[in-house]
Amino acid sequence: MNLILLAIAPICIIILYIYSKDKYEKEPPKLLFLSFALGAIVSIVITSIMYYGFNIVLPLPNKTSILQQFIKAFFVVGFTEEFSKYIIVKYYAQTKADFNEPFDGIVYAVMVSMGFAATENIVYVLDGGIQTALVRAFTAVPAHATFGILMGYYMGKAKFSKNRLVLNIAGLLLAILFHGAYDFFLFINFVPGIWVGAFISLFIGILLSRNAIKEHQKNSHFRA
Repeated sequence: MNLILLAIAPICIIILYIYSKDKYEKEPPKLLFLSFALGAIVSIVITSIMYYGFNIVLPLPNKTSILQQFIKAFFVVGFTEEFSKYIIVKYYAQTKADFNEPFDGIVYAVMVSMGFAATENIVYVLDGGIQTALVRAFTAVPAHATFGILMGYYMGKAKFSKNRLVLNIAGLLLAILFHGAYDFFLFINFVPGIWVGAFISLFIGILLSRNAIKEHQKNSHFRA
């Protein structure tokens, strides 16, 4: 039980942080919970199915091949996980009447991402223990939140734009780009010191996420 609480704690902190940033028109708790649950269950199922398909169609057995690890990071892991979140935001959250300002894209994308991260984190922490929980609390969990914010920034703009398809896809691709970069540098840790690239990409993603939050707050039509 203690390990599960450790796994969930950083998820809750990020959710509360994003909820507090939704200053002008809070989202209904029911929709937030359902978005989280869909991320925790449906997104994981979609990811598992896609991973199974990739393992059959595109096996990547060489763990010391930089090219294979690049393909795995961007086109298998990054694409699969972010796509599984994207379709939930697009076909569930974005269709709701309560999704009524651009900032809501960030809120719902983060909720879906945190649902996904919660399930993933519980599995890893139960297997790896307290040390894994502490490491992931400052790496993988905020990384998932960052990918969600970057995706949600564009998906929030998309709902209120004539270029909905372009903006939605832009959000998906940006999340895949940062997810892929983060994982790639970790996957090729057989290259001495290369893992630093993962934290550089995460740091850049966090800076962009802060700007995305501020811009949507500033431009909210609910702002007095």
